[in-house]
Amino acid sequence: MPSTTDEMAQPITAADRIHTIDMLRGIALFGVLAVNLVGEFRVSLFQQFLPATPFLSPLDGAVEHFISLFLEMKAFALFSILFGVGLAIQSERLARSARRLRLLVRRLLVLLAIGLVHLLLIWNGDILTEYALAGLVVLPFLWLPVWSTALASFGLLAFYIAMPALSLPISWPSMLWLQQHVLEANHVYAAGSYRQILRFSLGELSQILPLHEFVLPRTLGLFLVGMLAWRSGVLWNPHRDQSLLLVVLGVGLTLGILLNSPALTQAIASWGMPAAMVPCLENAAGIFMGLGYGALVIALAEFTRARSVLQVFAPLGRMAFTNYLMQSLIFCWVFYGYGLGYFGRLGAAETLLFGIIFYACQMALSAWWLRRYRFGPIEWLWRTLMYGVRQPMRALATTQ
Repeated sequence: MPSTTDEMAQPITAADRIHTIDMLRGIALFGVLAVNLVGEFRVSLFQQFLPATPFLSPLDGAVEHFISLFLEMKAFALFSILFGVGLAIQSERLARSARRLRLLVRRLLVLLAIGLVHLLLIWNGDILTEYALAGLVVLPFLWLPVWSTALASFGLLAFYIAMPALSLPISWPSMLWLQQHVLEANHVYAAGSYRQILRFSLGELSQILPLHEFVLPRTLGLFLVGMLAWRSGVLWNPHRDQSLLLVVLGVGLTLGILLNSPALTQAIASWGMPAAMVPCLENAAGIFMGLGYGALVIALAEFTRARSVLQVFAPLGRMAFTNYLMQSLIFCWVFYGYGLGYFGRLGAAETLLFGIIFYACQMALSAWWLRRYRFGPIEWLWRTLMYGVRQPMRALATTQ
């Protein structure tokens, strides 16, 4: 008969899950999908660093502006917070297990392995590799006092906000390189074979690395915010902390919108303030808005009747790992030359419409799948490799 310690070292059951977190994860995944699809699969990742094209239709321009203002960096901020929450939940569930540290490290190493396959063989916009490495960095904080986690989080996020104003040794390509590279990318990704695209994609990694270096402090800081959110109890007992949630909601969304508004940018220029203030404020806006989005969804799910609507996002959130990789596989096939070759041929509006339809299909598929199985396919693989024991897949296995 297994000991209590061994019993704790098992995946969480569907009945024990906090479904609000699954809803949050599913909603955050839509933001990630929209940003990646419009800004990285449809066109070159480096296109966003060039001056805006003057030939955009009003609708395409509005879509790009909406994504930039409300989703870009904000969806990833919320996703990073949720990753930190997940680490804290896993650590708490394994607290009585002698294998706690070993299992948590193995969990992140498996994520790293899958992320590297995704990064090197499928799509170089992968975020899993960074998350796995960042997770290993913040892991010790699960054993440290809450005050030290809060202090480290504040320091990392403050540093990230100030980074544009600091003279940091992070290299970045010239405007000439960006222009030439985007032209080459438009040809290779649209018409190249898998081998040609893979070679070009791997060649881009040295120029993508500075982007990860730039956002790493934010990723680390938001992981710690997620750990704090769980350890404080606000996620598993939101009614006790209703006032705090409403404050985070109001302050987060208000500051997020104000700090990212074009009016403030113009005011900074008219006041003669340093130009570096604008990206600093944009960095802060992404963090505040990500926190505000999270608090908004929790408040709606816990304190209003909107929960019945928001529940449709929970199955997709439970299978976020599988759905994220599925998006990469399908979008690469749609846009790259070895598939349909739509790279550079679609506007932002029609691309987003395609993304919404695809997301809706993933919602339906996730709900169908989880009525039959305990985990998504990649979630099952992740847990099996983490625990070193083949996990039961059929949903009926949880009731036996």
